[in-house]
Amino acid sequence: MLAISVDNLPDLAVLECKGRIIQSDAVFKLRDFVMARTDPTVVLDLSRVQAIGGAGLGMLVFLEHWAREHNVNLKLFCPSKPIVEGLVHNGSILEFDIASFHEMMALLTGITQTDSAYTMPHTSMATKSLATKSMAA
Repeated sequence: MLAISVDNLPDLAVLECKGRIIQSDAVFKLRDFVMARTDPTVVLDLSRVQAIGGAGLGMLVFLEHWAREHNVNLKLFCPSKPIVEGLVHNGSILEFDIASFHEMMALLTGITQTDSAYTMPHTSMATKSLATKSMAA
């Protein structure tokens, strides 16, 4: 079962996902929640997703492509270990923008990275580097 709660902020929606994205009802629930958003930035907080199946991974890839086609900035925040492992395994992790903690704080407070003197390297770059090494091994 998948539970999704939505936090709406100006120009930003944070979808907090909890549970499992295994069965088709959970996969389609995720799709419906993301595609219903009209915000320019949608963040999927995946930190509390305990398991994800092939259909769930496929839906994440579909949603990333859909977001690009509809000028929506889709970000993954804190994807759980099963999600990261699945995306690395099928070679699609490089397609995703994975938001760092600092980037999320900036989004939530309305500060851009150029506004902050304390920006850290973007986590997605580190994740992409790790994924590239994992895929090459």
